[in-house]
Amino acid sequence: MKLKMGFALIAAASLSACVSSPPPRQMAAAPQPQGVEGSWVDPNGIVSTFQAGTFNTRASDSNALLASGTYTTLSPTMVEINMTSLVRKTQSRVNCALVTTSQLNCTQDSGAQFSLSRRS
Repeated sequence: MKLKMGFALIAAASLSACVSSPPPRQMAAAPQPQGVEGSWVDPNGIVSTFQAGTFNTRASDSNALLASGTYTTLSPTMVEINMTSLVRKTQSRVNCALVTTSQLNCTQDSGAQFSLSRRS
């Protein structure tokens, strides 16, 4: 009788160990950025920011404003920027294609091209 009671206690303890610990929590992945909103950098380190329809470009060393303007989202992957260069005192239009969530390829109305990488 003691032997049967011992087996019953071991079996009960084994079963409770299997069900008493909660499953491990999975960490939610960070959301992928949408569109062009946020900060971008060119190969020279100049930082461009897109925020709620406004655009500006600042020098990375002095944070001096180099250009400012507005942007319009034409499609999920195309953006048009109307900007004024404070350095050259010129206005220009730039069309940019979001080729990946972290790369923006742009063409100025003069035909010059450049790329921006999303800043983390």
